[in-house]
Amino acid sequence: MTSAIAVDRLEVIFDRFRALKGVSLEVEPGESFGLVGESGSGKSTLLRAIAGLAPVASGSIAVNGKMLGVRRDKAFYRDVQMVFQDPYGSLHPRQTIDRLLQEPLAIHGFADGEKRIERALDEVGLGNGFRFRYAHQLSGGQRQRVAIARALILEPSILLLDEPTSALDASVQAEVLNLLEEVRRRRKLTFLMVSHDLAIITHMCERLMVMQGGEAVENLTASDLVERRVTKDYTRNLLRASEGFVRTA
Repeated sequence: MTSAIAVDRLEVIFDRFRALKGVSLEVEPGESFGLVGESGSGKSTLLRAIAGLAPVASGSIAVNGKMLGVRRDKAFYRDVQMVFQDPYGSLHPRQTIDRLLQEPLAIHGFADGEKRIERALDEVGLGNGFRFRYAHQLSGGQRQRVAIARALILEPSILLLDEPTSALDASVQAEVLNLLEEVRRRRKLTFLMVSHDLAIITHMCERLMVMQGGEAVENLTASDLVERRVTKDYTRNLLRASEGFVRTA
């Protein structure tokens, strides 16, 4: 089976700083794969490199069997969409939700925009009444639902999720995570998800990679993490630091 995402010995360099140091990764179609590690470990940089938003110095990235060049074409963005950490920062403040959802459809030349917008809003639990509101009129959770609707509207097969709930309250976090899980199951999507919260990753992902200083430390299953079957001290320290996650015997 062709991997949904195959990253091989990827290097990303910003002004002589090696943000990624030969990272390799494979994500299977329909899988939810997690990236964990402290801030600055390279998790988000890896996501951005796949999305074409970070400069690749060497190594390769393939999506659904197709090797990616320096530039990403329209076909790539139909297949791969990214949901960012800050729903307010990623939504244009002067555009209505309707306009925000119409934009990708216009770029990709979809004729059935009306139907798609209604379906996308419905799928993320927002009714048609939200179409002509602005981002500042919505709560944080509603804004992130709009960002997810915008990512889904082109019917991609892969979602890159960069801390999609870290800016939200705990109760709203759970709602958005449940929504993402439901959408993945219904659409058979592939997720590559970044989070510093180990509880979220074990809830959402089957497998994960632990990162530190731009390198892969170890690859684990979610149950390995829950059962503390880890081999590296760095991962043990992450577990210890993840409050409420480690239960005392």
